[in-house]
Amino acid sequence: MQQSLLSSLFDSTERQPLTVSELTFKIRDTLEKSFAAVWVEGEISNFRQHTSGHWYFTLKDESAQLKAACYRSANQGIRFRLEDGLQVRARGRLSVYEQQGSYQLVVESIAPVGAGALQLAFEQTKARLQAEGLFARELKRPIPFFPRRIGVVTSASGAAIRDIINVISRRTRTVHLLVVPARVQGEGASHEIVRAIRFLNDHHACALREARHDAAIDVVIVGRGGGSIEDLWAFNEEAVARAIRASAIPVISAVGHETDFTIADFAADLRAPTPSAAAELVAAHEEELCERLEQLVGGLRRTLNHRIAAERAHVRELTFARGFDEVRTKLRSAASAADERQDRLQDAMGRIFQNTFRRFDAAARLLSPGELRNRAMTRRARLDTVTRAQDAAVISRIEKARQQFGSSVTALEAMSPLKVLERGYAIAQDGTGKIVRDASNISAGDDLRVRLWKGALDCRVEKTDPVV
Repeated sequence: MQQSLLSSLFDSTERQPLTVSELTFKIRDTLEKSFAAVWVEGEISNFRQHTSGHWYFTLKDESAQLKAACYRSANQGIRFRLEDGLQVRARGRLSVYEQQGSYQLVVESIAPVGAGALQLAFEQTKARLQAEGLFARELKRPIPFFPRRIGVVTSASGAAIRDIINVISRRTRTVHLLVVPARVQGEGASHEIVRAIRFLNDHHACALREARHDAAIDVVIVGRGGGSIEDLWAFNEEAVARAIRASAIPVISAVGHETDFTIADFAADLRAPTPSAAAELVAAHEEELCERLEQLVGGLRRTLNHRIAAERAHVRELTFARGFDEVRTKLRSAASAADERQDRLQDAMGRIFQNTFRRFDAAARLLSPGELRNRAMTRRARLDTVTRAQDAAVISRIEKARQQFGSSVTALEAMSPLKVLERGYAIAQDGTGKIVRDASNISAGDDLRVRLWKGALDCRVEKTDPVV
């Protein structure tokens, strides 16, 4: 009765139930049409980044909260990083997440409340890399005192490269530039800067491996002229900072004007206020050294002139001193003594020469041609006698050896088996070549080979007569 009463209150269409999916679809369709574009301001909480690249978080205020999602296609253009507690203003559309039956804001753009998005991104990147130790002072490398080859990463058409070339050419004639052009602003500029820094490092490493030290790079200047924070943003990218820190070559950052600071300035080994100032830094030492050398040469010249003048005056004073008279007297005495010793030396040398000449004459007479001829004839006669005696002894030894050899041959022939065979004896051998000495070892029908003095016979045994 009660059911019928309730049914009578609604028509048939209203009594037709909806599935959960149908109702959720209608709610989503209504929300998306009513809130196709809406701005929402609130504090971020429960932020998480999915492995797919999508961002999920909650926007909240004092009394309510709203789930939000920012898909990868939208968040790639957001410069700063979302984090819990950050106050933001988000633009998007309301939709329904059907699997959970909850509504959410699909964010298409987002900006921080207060500080600009780029400034916030700058501060976040700086804080993160500083906490990582990328800006540590102990990582900074000194700039070479006398760089000979400088790599430059900047735009080929910008004012920075012209300023660097003008300063270098005006201040030094020994520095060479290796320019690697790269875009310094706009989409993709950071990738070109990173690629240029790596190219210079590869060139440097190849030159060192091949021992071409004159082609090695001493320092790299990375920079551009001034501009807005948007124009300079490529030098605030994390990839550029890491490429500068990973460089094997010391890097000077020269971005913008003196008041402009970028992440690259903190990562570099040295910051220059402008590109021109960077060029002056690498060329300053040569000019300073030349000036210092000129100062030192001038000071040395003046010192030498003063010293020579002082010594000349001192010599003049000494020439009038009594000590010079004593020196002259001593020099005269020394000269007389030297003359006397020279005369004695000459006399002694004369005597030595005379004795030497006498001994030489005596030796010459002993070695006269007649004396040498007599000695040669005597030695030759003695040699002939010895030779004849030696020949006779050799002939006698040979004859004696021949006689001994003949006797040995005769004795050997007498004992030879062939002589025995010549007297009519024979040697019998069985089929294996073994000599037969006993008839009992042979049977009728065995083959024998009989060796005679001349030739051999192949025989077959008819019968055997053993010795009794």
